[in-house]
Amino acid sequence: MSERRAYLDSGLGEDRGVVTLDGRPERLFLRREGDDPRLLLGARLVARVEQVEPALASAFLDLGGVQAILPFKPDARPVRGAAVTVEIRSEPREGKLATVRTLGTGEGAPRLIEPAPTLDLAVRGLVREGRVTIGPEARRVADEAEDEALQTIHALPGGGTIAIEPTRALTAVDVDLGERKGPDGKRAARQANLAALSEAARLLRLKGLGGLVVVDLVGRGHDGAALLAAARHAFGPDNPGVAIGPVGRFGTMELSIPRRAAPVLERLRRPEGGLTDAALAHRLVRRLEAESAAQPGARLEARCAPGVAAAAEFPARRLLERIGARFSILTEAGRRRDDFDVGPAR
Repeated sequence: MSERRAYLDSGLGEDRGVVTLDGRPERLFLRREGDDPRLLLGARLVARVEQVEPALASAFLDLGGVQAILPFKPDARPVRGAAVTVEIRSEPREGKLATVRTLGTGEGAPRLIEPAPTLDLAVRGLVREGRVTIGPEARRVADEAEDEALQTIHALPGGGTIAIEPTRALTAVDVDLGERKGPDGKRAARQANLAALSEAARLLRLKGLGGLVVVDLVGRGHDGAALLAAARHAFGPDNPGVAIGPVGRFGTMELSIPRRAAPVLERLRRPEGGLTDAALAHRLVRRLEAESAAQPGARLEARCAPGVAAAAEFPARRLLERIGARFSILTEAGRRRDDFDVGPAR
């Protein structure tokens, strides 16, 4: 039986929640101070209908300074100007607004009426016994989850790889047989495809990717029934809302997976590649925090690119409150963004 465990790393201005599946990271959640509480998954609000688009079966809502989209059925078309009570069902992502579901009529001005569940409750609800590990072990697990989420090519158990690459339209999953070889090529391909579906489900959850997913299977003459059954089992935790198509004539399988939390990749990685300034800043401050614990009383110094230093201003204030004025963050104009040093002050 599969085992899931939950971890919560409470950082300086950033909390990370992780759920592991049989010892491997399956979900990674990020919460940063400054995140808009009105747009977090599960938040409940009173909203005002600003615009109704019957052709799109959608309405644009005002949540009190930010917008969201309400999909509706023909027999439940909202009225422009009406107040409604809604719940965030998918967080905003790059170029897309948050989506909501209606809970009933509302009263008064647009506002937050019930915050989203805490990160502790979110990860606790995904494990059988509801226990959450904290402390150094949680930080280690969160660091490993973050590193794996950022990878594009992942090894498959027994050999072979899968590459997971999101685009604006869909997420492509490519299965490669690699070194998984044997006297029976068809059997090797079948095993690789079954392993790939299981790993793809875990990794897509880890990266926070949803929407249309196309899996390019390896080999020919696929056992469609076996692959469909494997996909239903692998993507079961993403229900309700998962739709799985049969293996097509070109050896691909299409899936539709509900989008819920904002993709972790968007919060960690820039569209042009490389970590965001915010992600690098939090890594730098975690390094300073670790060094301050390893060298009590020592004055520390971090050197980094200007953009990273600017992003580190807020978490650095939190570190100042915790350890005092024992550190400084210095900028170097020519330094690479992903290159920073932390050590004793010179």
